[in-house]
Amino acid sequence: MGYMAKESRYDTMQYNRCGASGLKLPMVSLGFWHNFGDTGHYDNMKAMCRTAFDNGITHFDLANNYGPAYGSAERNLGQILRDDFSAYRDELLISTKAGYDMWPGPYGNWGSRKYLIASLDASLKRLGLDYVDIFYHHRMDPETPLEETMGALDSIVKSGKALYVGLSNYDGPTLERACAILNDLKCPFIINQNRYSIFDRTIEKNGLKETARKLQKGIIAFSPLAQGMLTDRYLNGIPADSRIATDGRFLKETALTPERLSQIRALNELAKKRGQTLAEMALSWILKDGDVTSVLIGASRPEQILDNIAIVGHTSFTPEELDAIDQITL
Repeated sequence: MGYMAKESRYDTMQYNRCGASGLKLPMVSLGFWHNFGDTGHYDNMKAMCRTAFDNGITHFDLANNYGPAYGSAERNLGQILRDDFSAYRDELLISTKAGYDMWPGPYGNWGSRKYLIASLDASLKRLGLDYVDIFYHHRMDPETPLEETMGALDSIVKSGKALYVGLSNYDGPTLERACAILNDLKCPFIINQNRYSIFDRTIEKNGLKETARKLQKGIIAFSPLAQGMLTDRYLNGIPADSRIATDGRFLKETALTPERLSQIRALNELAKKRGQTLAEMALSWILKDGDVTSVLIGASRPEQILDNIAIVGHTSFTPEELDAIDQITL
């Protein structure tokens, strides 16, 4: 007998409206950046997807180059969808992106119409889907006219290959210009995906957070745990099986300075007073003010997903707690 989702899957998750759109996202979404490529174990990937969906995480977030190797996260999810979720497609939000290096030559990168449309066609084949729910341009392109990139997103929606579009790694001024073009095209642009954490406040400084609020667009935050620094993983140094020790691509040992370690320990004490783990507090902090629609978690095993969804119903902070977090980190 195949997978049957739990009947109770919608009982505890909270769903937030994405900006002023009709779409709601789960407070916690599952990201496929790590652990769903060809270096992962298929049965573990499948178990994580089942655990997520059984607990109300309806949104799976990918990109064309997630792996390793490029494309493998989409291909693996495609197999999982066929094995387990074909009966649940209408309950799932699947998103993917294009904008970073994907294949050799001048047409496999950035923001040209040629690249975006070809990339999504390849993504749909790997996923085994007719459409994705959200398709993002993955990063700003300083050379391609914004009108061309936004026009490609509009064509993609009008062709039925995506229901909504989003922008990722944009700043406030470029978001505003892009939104004006998409509004003129009547293209359903609803969401921004950006890095955001207690340790990385870039979207507060570059106008993205404020502009998204003004334009009534959603935000989904990635790397909310700062590649694992905002967890209890490094409180006592670098474990042998940690990401720093085993995969130095995204978090390097030099990031864990004595000053950073003292910040992590101080934040951990504050989290304890709140009755949360450091990771739970860090995720809750992202969602504290209603500007962020959903927080993207990465996971290497199903238990981590269950730990992370413990934040549902616990995302409010006192002014004193927020001040204390800022005093520790800013």
